[in-house]
Amino acid sequence: MNPRNVLILPGWHNSGPDHWQSLWENAHGYTRVEQHSWERPLRGDWLSRLEDVLLSCDEPAVLVAHSLGCIHAAAWASHSKNTHRVKAALFAAPPDLEREDLSQMLSSWTPVAMNKLPFASVMFASSNDPWCSFERARQMANAWGSQLHNTGELGHLNSESGLGEWPEAFAQLQQLMACSPAA
Repeated sequence: MNPRNVLILPGWHNSGPDHWQSLWENAHGYTRVEQHSWERPLRGDWLSRLEDVLLSCDEPAVLVAHSLGCIHAAAWASHSKNTHRVKAALFAAPPDLEREDLSQMLSSWTPVAMNKLPFASVMFASSNDPWCSFERARQMANAWGSQLHNTGELGHLNSESGLGEWPEAFAQLQQLMACSPAA
């Protein structure tokens, strides 16, 4: 698989240089889906940008999503007529945007799409993520048809979690990259 077709979907405020997404991008040549505004993420803008990037890929892509990037991928899949352009997705630390504090800050992102995804996916969730309970992450994984991995107490699975290049998730990504696209 062409590494340029592994698409990095950061969350709100983007992923910094020590975040596992940035480390993977720099080490392997993956493509970050850049957004017009990382500070004011508007759902429609982000969905359009992902659609544009996917249409430029020369083969079905694999999505690597963190936090709001997970919600982004699910929202895109629930609206796009081009879901065949994604063969798999790796999700990490989806936020619970239906919590009152988050729904007010990110109002264009609710309700969260809870449809089965038309491609293979795995989700990593922490048992002490400050932005989403493990039970809520389980509900999203079940709705999306994602295989769920409990990472234990690692917070929001970001650079503060001390994951480095996060070998466990990288091994899962390699499996997703090798899988066949959905028919």
